[in-house]
Amino acid sequence: MVTTLVHPRTTPARPAARTHKAPALRHLGPNWYASVMGTAIIANAGAGLPYQLPGQRVACQIVWALSAVALAVLLTARAGHWLHHRDQARAHLLDPAVAPFYGCLSMALLAVGGGTLIVGKDLVGEGAAVAIDAVLFTAGTAIGLLMAVVVPYLMVVRHKVEASQATPVWLLPVVAPMVSAALGPLLVPHLPAGQPREAMLLACYAMFGISLLATLLMLPLIFGRLIVSGPLPLALTPALFLVLGPLGQSTTAVNQLADVAPDAIAAPYAGALGAFAVVYGVPVLGFALLWLALAAAMLVRAARAGMGFAMTWWALTFPVGTCVTGATGLARHTGLTAFSWLAAALFLALVTAWVLAAGHTLRGLFTGRLLAAPR
Repeated sequence: MVTTLVHPRTTPARPAARTHKAPALRHLGPNWYASVMGTAIIANAGAGLPYQLPGQRVACQIVWALSAVALAVLLTARAGHWLHHRDQARAHLLDPAVAPFYGCLSMALLAVGGGTLIVGKDLVGEGAAVAIDAVLFTAGTAIGLLMAVVVPYLMVVRHKVEASQATPVWLLPVVAPMVSAALGPLLVPHLPAGQPREAMLLACYAMFGISLLATLLMLPLIFGRLIVSGPLPLALTPALFLVLGPLGQSTTAVNQLADVAPDAIAAPYAGALGAFAVVYGVPVLGFALLWLALAAAMLVRAARAGMGFAMTWWALTFPVGTCVTGATGLARHTGLTAFSWLAAALFLALVTAWVLAAGHTLRGLFTGRLLAAPR
């Protein structure tokens, strides 16, 4: 199972004619979209931090552009994978260790689209940014909702899984709608006043509920597996940070939605949604910090035991970034400096994790190790 997460499982190719086409793409799995998510969140989180340094926004623009280029390259490469290695692509969907990563496609589209409105508009103009985000948000949301149904369905009827195989990776398809809920508010001010804004606002809250309740179903399985079966394999240990995703992203969502609620819904509800952002966000972020401490301790243990690089290291980026944006939202709505400090500290951890993951990924690409057949 560890090998599968690092390199999607290889299956014998039926048509021999296909195996020689684009061989470098054969083992390119959907888990690679995590690198786009982890890069885009740097720009999105950095641009909204309570503390801004000279040149910080320019740096965020550069990182956003990098994530947009990476998304375009990866979409092209994955299209080539489906074209030339359709047998392997189907095998990914039937592999319980790989199929959940299809949720990353949705989140990559959403993260880059949101970044277009947050910082990309400085480069492409606000009109173009709104159009780009609208397309990426629509596509990402549709794919996210589809995968939130398809992957659990496959896990029930096609995948052969046991309780001891439960990992935080199972959260990936169900957390995607939460990313839509957190980034959808960026588009609300650009919709006509009245029902279009209110419909968008309530649709985001509906996706918040979809993801939150699905996550609450999954978390007991994941934590129970850790308690009963012990630590995850070394290469999978960074995946523990994926639990932070729905926690930080839901905190971000309620705060972002509260910001646009006054212009989208009637006053009594708008005030209640503003209060809900704090009442919900503070305890959930508190639990996120508890899980962060547990996951960090397990990561140190794995590192001391000889954990090497795997693509699972990208789990140290996007989930932590959602906690940065969640803390930033709480700082905005409570006025507490403590949340501003927390956001800044988590952002430093996020940048450190990104540098490590990106550096090792580039090295693995140049050496060909990351795209080689699994051992």
